[in-house]
Parts: sequence; structure tokens; C-alpha cells
Amino acid sequence: MRGDLASIYKSDDGTESADIIYPASVVLNRKNWRRNCFRGVGTVHACTEAVAVDDRTVEGVRETKREKGKVLKVGLVCGGPSAERGISLNSARSVLDHIQGDDLHVSCYYIDPNLNAYAISSAQVYSNTPADFDFKLESVAQGFDTLTEFAEHLAASVDIGSELDESGLSRWFLDNQLDVNSGKVVGIDDKVIVEIFLEGGKEFTAIVLDVGSEFDCQPVVFLPTEVELQSSVVYHTPPRFPLDVTEKIREGASILFKRLGLRDFARIDGWFLPPSASITSSETNDFGRTESGIVLFTDINLISGMEQTSFLFQQASKVGFSHSNILRTIIQRACLRFPSLASYCSESKGTPRKSNSSNFGQQTSENEGVRKVFVIFGGDTSERQVSLMSGTNVWLNLQVSGDVEVTPCLLAPGNDVSSRTVWSLPYSLVLRHTTEEVIDACTEALEPARAALTSHLRKQVMEELASGLKSHNWFTGFDISDEQPIKFTLENWIKLAKEVQATVFIAVHGGIGEDGTLQSLLEAEGVPFTGPGFSASKICMDKVATSLAVKHLTNLGVLTINKEVKRKEDLLNSSISDVWHEVVSKLQCETVCIKPARDGCSTGVARLCCAEDLGVYVKALEDCLPRIPPNSFAKAHGLIEMPVPPPELLIFEPFIETDDITINVSKSGNQNEGLLWKGSSRWVEITVGVIGKRGSMRSLMPSVTVKESGDILSLEEKFQGGTGINLTPPPLTIMSTEALMKCKERIELIANTLELEGFSRIDAFVNVDSGEVLVIEVNTVPGMTPSTVLIH
Repeated sequence: MRGDLASIYKSDDGTESADIIYPASVVLNRKNWRRNCFRGVGTVHACTEAVAVDDRTVEGVRETKREKGKVLKVGLVCGGPSAERGISLNSARSVLDHIQGDDLHVSCYYIDPNLNAYAISSAQVYSNTPADFDFKLESVAQGFDTLTEFAEHLAASVDIGSELDESGLSRWFLDNQLDVNSGKVVGIDDKVIVEIFLEGGKEFTAIVLDVGSEFDCQPVVFLPTEVELQSSVVYHTPPRFPLDVTEKIREGASILFKRLGLRDFARIDGWFLPPSASITSSETNDFGRTESGIVLFTDINLISGMEQTSFLFQQASKVGFSHSNILRTIIQRACLRFPSLASYCSESKGTPRKSNSSNFGQQTSENEGVRKVFVIFGGDTSERQVSLMSGTNVWLNLQVSGDVEVTPCLLAPGNDVSSRTVWSLPYSLVLRHTTEEVIDACTEALEPARAALTSHLRKQVMEELASGLKSHNWFTGFDISDEQPIKFTLENWIKLAKEVQATVFIAVHGGIGEDGTLQSLLEAEGVPFTGPGFSASKICMDKVATSLAVKHLTNLGVLTINKEVKRKEDLLNSSISDVWHEVVSKLQCETVCIKPARDGCSTGVARLCCAEDLGVYVKALEDCLPRIPPNSFAKAHGLIEMPVPPPELLIFEPFIETDDITINVSKSGNQNEGLLWKGSSRWVEITVGVIGKRGSMRSLMPSVTVKESGDILSLEEKFQGGTGINLTPPPLTIMSTEALMKCKERIELIANTLELEGFSRIDAFVNVDSGEVLVIEVNTVPGMTPSTVLIH
């Protein structure tokens, strides 16, 4: 049975991996949440009511669906003992986002580092890292005593073929001189592989999809991706190789898929080497040789990573598959091996959603009356990559809702605001890791020769796919059309939004996306947008103004941190020693926190313990460094992203000492043993989402943030999936329920005093005894990455 389950999901390191269930409650929960994000629409009550849906309600929904047609029960298994368990969790979250539907029920399972299996809730799948919930698994998840019990549960609860070919298994034991009766096998890896270093080659990766029927293998290789290694990694799909090389890669990957007996899909990696390359092992085999060079295959991945921008989705979108369509195609292909699921395959005819950007700015009879949403992200601040992740996640999740027409748009860097470039992006060009890569891909896509080659190869692959998939009545067609990016000025883009009555979802972190500039331009044209308006955005972007706006709330338990503001020029032209002594004297502290006065999140935030630390920071400002390397100061710290260009105003404030929270998962998983916190300081750092209408904002459940690389949370720990630990809600061992309720009341007081609306995020320290809140900053365009605490 392990083989059958593994045929559907495996992790990148080859271990079995899957994702998680409870879909009906997730659909209700996330759809209501999405609707509440729009400015002035809905209140938080819709979200809290969705959470209250219990298993009986959900089961009733499922029974109704079963009466109308067969519902496929899928098990999503993630985790495991490898170092890639965090990636596995990210992949599980991405899969869960895109395969849910009325005809498919997903159950989620997690394997911990000690190979203990648990049935977990979908909420845990949306955690940052496994460490977010590892320590409390026994109290919040259903555990299985053994993997055998887990296997029996899967056989009874999800739709896989559970019959065991005992005769075949017995032959395998006998062939390998193993005891058939004991039924035990231990594999020991005591070898390493030594390979020739490939000089001057170019790396590629290719996704292979099996479109055959039942046990007939018919692999089709998508357009391969060239992996270009520069200062950062850049991807080109299709590769910039000679056509005969691309054809050889596709031919070879198909042959490997068949000969190795692979199933459903795989990712195959390799290298394209120049003709002059000397490869001893290939001298007797001419298969990989072309007139243009040598194709060498090096790695077989039984399952590709399935994070939102992974190669699987990048390449699938180039040949007509959305995230949902390719995942469901893979699942359907696996079902074909089991006669008992034949009825599901014949009944399942979900209609794929068409990509929206081809009709950008047009109103057709097909989409008339559907709300249009333009999601804008990017910009030119140090948070632009986080913005890309946020925008991508928002775009994909709004598409899943099906009740809005969503267009992803990238704001390019520039000086003059109204003439800045905005790119309307086709589906495949959004799936990149950096904004620079997206812009380069837009430019590349508009080159006539490149566009012609891509169109030719795309048509060829889609014809091969169609020839196999047309025999399957569950396949209803491709849902991503061949489109080009469209270039606008920001001014014309806003006018178009007004013309087509679009709502703008702002995901541009920092800069004009958060300081009120973009909000002002949209308000002037009467274009609705998400988040607070111009005035609130401008105040919250300025940390000094934020403190002044809530200073009168001191008697109500809302505190602010004393601040000393300095101009960058004054720092550059003054004695470092004099500035240091002046600051610590005025603030009456020994350690200070320095941060830009008008930049968000963790950008440019550092702890300074002495005048020498201040000198290092000022030197970074003077040299316009994009980042300060780890451990540049007296106290250990991680990489610090810096604003570019450097800020004109900087804030000094006392550094708030808190006790470290550490996660130490015992073998038993006992919560009290797993969470270590001295509690000498009664303050902990929290981050809280607020949502609702202006004047009636409500606090979501606060998250305690756990720092892993120093005293300041890095951008990665805040927003990058697989990094950072967030405990949502704060564990009772740290904070009582009474203090938590008082904390939420004060967070709501802050939000309503600042006239926030839609949704925002408040970072603060909270006293775990009194619930008093010490404001750090307010983000009116909070991160919306898959792993941000606002999603938690």
C-alpha cells in the first residue's frame, strides 16, 4: 500500500509525502476571509462563525455531495524525518489550496521526525514550519500508535487500492534471500556518490506527465527550464538552448520515465554541455550527443516540490495547466490504476477556469457581472520580494474562490510616480522568485524570435498532451491560454481600473504602496482598494506619527516606546561616540534599537549595544549597503536587509528585553516539555491581524513570534515559508486566557483609533500578566505570503 500512496505524493528526497484534510471547513473559512479583505466589505464575524463549523456540519455537507455524485477521498501526507520536511509542509499547503472542491475531499496527515503519524487539521498545514505545532501534536492531533495502524486507517479512510500482491512480495523476499515470515527489512545507506565536476555546462530541469490509460505509460515532457546561475538563480522556460538540444532533453526524459517504471509525474534534472566537453562515461553511448553539445541526465525526482512557484507549476502553466488542473490531472491519473475508482473518473468533470488576463480590461458576456480584481505587487523597496510572494498568494487564492476575475500586476521600480510602469502579467510569468526575474521574463517574452519559439514548442507539447488526455472523459481541457504581458503607466493602469470597475488589491509593501501615495491616487479616481485609506496609511508608515496618534491611550493599557529621531546626514557628519552617549542618555538605556522612521517590517532594524555597533550601522548607510552581513555587531544576529536608498530619518528607541522562547520537542511530544520559557521578563513579542470596517475593527488571534537568528525577526522569518516559528494562539504556559482577551481589546482600540479598515497587522509587545500592549509598529499592507501570521 505504501507504493500506491507514494504514487500520488512523494517528497523531493524520495520519501512518501502527502497533504491534509477537513476541506469543507477550509473552503468556508478561507472564502469568507478573502471576502473580508476588501476595503469596507464585511466584518470579522464571518470569519469567526466559519471557524465554529464542527465536524457534524462538515460531515452533513459531505453526505449531501455524495448523494449528488461520488466524492474522491484523498489523503495528503507531509513531514517526515528529512531536512526537507519544511518544504514538504509548504508543498502540502500549496496542494491543499488548489485541489479542494465539491467532488474531492482531502484529509491531512503528518509524519514527525520520529516517524510517528498524526491526522492533523488543515489549520496546521498553514503553519510556517513544523516547529509551530510539533511540540503540541499530542494535544491537538489524532496520533497513531504504529505506522501499521496508520496504514490501516488510510486504507479505510481514503480512496487508494489497498490490496497487497503477496505472491510478488514473497518472490522479492526470496530473490533477495530474506525471511518471508518475519516480514522485516532494514535499509542502510553507507555509500556516497562521487561524480565528475561538469565544467562550462548549463543546468536544466524537466517535468514529465504520464497521460496514458490504466497501466499503459505514455509520458509527455513539458517545456524544460534552463537554470541560469548568476548572483541569483534565473529560470528560462523554454531553455535558451538550440532546438535540437531541447528536443533531445524531452526525448531522453521520456525514455528514462518509461524505463525506470515511473508513474503519474516526475521531475528529471540534467546538464547541457558544450561539444568540447570530455565525458568518459558517455564515450560508448551516443544517445545524449547532438550537433550542438551533450545532454546528460543526473537526477530523478519522484515528486517535484509543489510550492506555489515550483517547477511543476511553472512548466505546467506554459502548456495550458493551472495549479488546480495539473494537480487534479495527476490525481485522476493515479485513480486509473484502481478499478474501484473508475466511476469517479467517469463522473468527475470539473470545468477548468480560464485565465483572465487575456480579457484584461474587456467586458464579455461570459464574465459580465463578475467583480474584477487587480492584484498589484512588487515595487522597489527591500520588501519587494516579499511583496511578490504576497501578491502571488493573493492572486492564486482569489482565483480559487471562483467568484472574482483576478489579474496579477507588477509595479516596476521608478522615480516619477504617475509614469511608473505596471505590467499586466500572464499566468506563467507570475511564477517567479524575484521581481527582477519577472520583469526580465516580460521583456524576454516580447522578443519576436523568443515568442515564436515558445509558441511553437508550446503547441507541440499541448498536441502530445491532448492526444493522450482526449481518451479520458474526466479531462475537460486546458485552462491557461497563451498570452503576452501588457505594459502600462501607473496613471493609465488606474484609469483602466476605473473604466472596468475593478477593485485593486494592494500588496505593494513599503514605499508608495504603504505610505499613502498609491491610496491617494486611487481615491482621486474613485477606484476601490483594499486596506486603510490615504490618511491612516500615511500615519502608520511614520513610526513617530503612529506613536503620537495613540499616546493618549496610556491610561487604557496602550503604551508607546520613547523615541529619538536623527537625520541620516547628521549621523554621517557627527562623532559616533557623541551620538551614542547622547542617545543612551536621553532614552535612559544601555542597548538601543535603530530602525528607519518610514519603512515597514524588519527592514533596517538592528540592535546596537555600543558605539562601535552604531559606527558599523552608519557606515552601512554611508555606503548604501543593501544588507548588513550576519554577526556584524557585538551581539550575534542574522542578515539585516537595508532600505535602498538609505532612509533620511532614523529612530532610536530602548531595546525591549524579552526572554527567549525555545521549542524542544521530546519524544513523547509533551507540550510542557516542548516549550521552554523562563518568564523573568513578563513581556513577549506578538503580531496580530485586525480585520473589519472602519470604527469596528476586530482583532484576530495574536501570534507569539519566536526568533531563531538573533534579537530581531528577519524578513525571512516573518514571511518566507519554512522559516520562523509562530505560536498561534499564545500557549497558556506563557499567557493566560484573561490576559489574552485584554490584549485583543487593546489591539482593537489601537486599530480603531488609527482609523484602520479592511485588514492590517499590528506588531507589539504584550505583558503576559496584565495584557498591556506596547506598540512597535502598524503595517497597513501586511504580508500575505502563505506562511504569514495573518493567514494563521
